Amino acid sequence: MIPVWAQLGYVVAAVCFVLALKGLSSPRSARIGNLIGVVGALLAMVVTFLAYDLGNLGWILTAIAVGAVVGVLFARRVAMTAMPQLVALFNGVGGGAAALVALLELAEESHSTPTLVAVAFTVLVGAVSLSGSAVTFAKLQELMTGRPLVFPGAQYVSATVLMAAVVLVVAVAGTGNLLLTVSLAVAGLILGVLLVLPVGGADVPIVISLLNAFTGLAVAAGGYVLDNTLLLVAGTLVGASGTILTRLMAEAMGRSVTSILFGAFVGGSTAGTAGAGDSDRPVRSAGPEDVAVLLNFARRVVVVPGYGLAVAQAQHTVHELADLLESRGVDVSYAIHPVAGRMPGHMNVLLAEANVPYEQLREMDVANLELRSADVALVVGANDVVNPAARNSPGSPIYGMPILDVDQARAVVFLKRSMRPGFAGIENELLYDARTMLLFGDAKESLAKLVAAVKSL
Repeated sequence: MIPVWAQLGYVVAAVCFVLALKGLSSPRSARIGNLIGVVGALLAMVVTFLAYDLGNLGWILTAIAVGAVVGVLFARRVAMTAMPQLVALFNGVGGGAAALVALLELAEESHSTPTLVAVAFTVLVGAVSLSGSAVTFAKLQELMTGRPLVFPGAQYVSATVLMAAVVLVVAVAGTGNLLLTVSLAVAGLILGVLLVLPVGGADVPIVISLLNAFTGLAVAAGGYVLDNTLLLVAGTLVGASGTILTRLMAEAMGRSVTSILFGAFVGGSTAGTAGAGDSDRPVRSAGPEDVAVLLNFARRVVVVPGYGLAVAQAQHTVHELADLLESRGVDVSYAIHPVAGRMPGHMNVLLAEANVPYEQLREMDVANLELRSADVALVVGANDVVNPAARNSPGSPIYGMPILDVDQARAVVFLKRSMRPGFAGIENELLYDARTMLLFGDAKESLAKLVAAVKSL
């Protein structure tokens, strides 16, 4: 029986997790929320060490040390652009760990039928999260194509594996057989791969969030297997928040979760056709001096950051430009689309890194109101989230996705490396609009030239 003081310690840790989620709901409080979550996890670990008579202590401490070193290295070396891939890996590792713990628990002692159901659920969902997250990592890291991969009869193969997994869940719940449970884990691994392969384009980060929810549910079920209330609470929090986030991201894309997972089978993925963006139509390109004059005489400028800003690590330079314009009486704000970049909050974190005031960040609804009266919309590395095809082209893969109404501004300036399309792989007609100017080049270098050009005016 766990001591009362340990139960109280777990309650405090659980409260820390709740407060951490609350803090992470806003960019302003995200840092302190993250720290509260770390304190809660550390407290839970210390209580576990003191409350239980743990065996293999040397191996446990070694594993903690190795994990800490790997975590620090990742935290210091992984670029902001690769953060979604890192999140995908963490999701997968969590799901895999939950499945492995459930397997080991089943091998050591017998359990009641409800517990066996929880074991089967943990193994299946954890295995799906592990392999599915590995595929999302490979897609985002460009170790494989980011486009949907569908082979003939894929839906039938997936349905067959799913039915086999359901049969194995029933068998494991009825018998507790270890071999059947291992078979269930294998089925889960296959199912995870089959689930993610047909997903491509801008849908991949949404699937990462969905798999995060899967991991949370697996951990919660694992908490039931281990009779550990803290794991049950923590897993439920992760599962619930991941589910909510998945729905919000899907809504921001103007799509349903079902169409995201199975859209490729009917041509509904957000990945466009290969070769999009190769049009020979003329565009209105400009030099830094031309754009600087436009910005200098504007009354309101709305900056629209995107993944290209993160790739170029240009957040500090764009902040410098904004400060310069503000010193000359220009009203500057930043329009943040919910799925700009590769995950929710990507742009918020990036701009916070450059100490951009939170008051200047505008969510999509407010930003769209300001764009209607903006003299210049300065788009830095964004494409799909400002593409009018989402409103005007029913046949477009992104049709119906809520976008930033950049085309409502009096003038639009795109900072782009080339005419290549965005993550969804489709062309943006706004690039050919008469009001649009394109400044080609690396975003950081282009912004530095803009700063110099504005200073010279």
